[in-house]
Amino acid sequence: MRLVFAGTPEVAVPSLDALLASGHEVVAVVTRPDAPAGRGRRLTPSPVAERAAAEGVEVLKPERVRDPRFLDRLRELAPDCCPVVAYGALVPPVALEVPPRGWVNLHFSLLPAWRGAAPVQRAVLAGDDVTGATTFLLEEGLDTGPVLGTLTETVRPADTSGDLLGRLATAGAGLLVATLDALEDGSALPVAQPTDGISLAPKLTVDDARVRWDEPAFAVDRRVRACTPAPGAWSTLRGERVRLGPVRPLRDADPLAPGELVVDKAGARVGTATGPVLLGEVRPAGRKPMAAADWLRGLRPEPGERFA
Repeated sequence: MRLVFAGTPEVAVPSLDALLASGHEVVAVVTRPDAPAGRGRRLTPSPVAERAAAEGVEVLKPERVRDPRFLDRLRELAPDCCPVVAYGALVPPVALEVPPRGWVNLHFSLLPAWRGAAPVQRAVLAGDDVTGATTFLLEEGLDTGPVLGTLTETVRPADTSGDLLGRLATAGAGLLVATLDALEDGSALPVAQPTDGISLAPKLTVDDARVRWDEPAFAVDRRVRACTPAPGAWSTLRGERVRLGPVRPLRDADPLAPGELVVDKAGARVGTATGPVLLGEVRPAGRKPMAAADWLRGLRPEPGERFA
């Protein structure tokens, strides 16, 4: 089939690579416009745009998908189908009507669970044991279209969102190609999503990433892992924000007050509503990441001093 692929971040690149290596023809890529990045805030193309350009594939960067010039070009390209992975913008009905086989979205959850922008982060935050990926036909609703294929993935105890999303991006690329193969040969059977088990996955905010030390240790652990690498878990000490890497809940350790800091030969510990957690890597404001124990030894916290 002739394909126009829509995607933007790094997580969409494995799917683009899989489609380029498949029997289908990727005639163009649609991605979000160049965005400021890095310390200099220079306009930078998306990872999908860079990958497509390296392969000599036409790259389209509409400000809005309903832009008449973009829609005219999409019609000229005459795709049979438009696969989508983390494109980052809603596709209006006028564009959905262009490819005869529709727009096929790869979403990183087992729909109808975790519809929305942050399904992997929400699954980790909620403590899900199993998640997965789903291919479905786009329609006007948010991730509501009929399902074409699924795969499952175990959420491991130490998984960050980045770890889990990396595995799903790789496995999901294969699912997307298999789904398009099935659409082409007529074996795909779209199945309506159930009306129960629906949950929403809005993007995590900076406030969502603030660690609540008065939560149980397992909840602190989940929050930090869910926010790693983005938006980045954080807390404040002495009025300054500190980024926190994954922590490890400790069993049979002496209790500490929520947020209370202790550093010794065993490492850096912080109290929660239950047992303490062991800090791993931290990144103080304006500094590079470092071991939490080294950072705290340099600060020399007062007895009983706490994260805010």
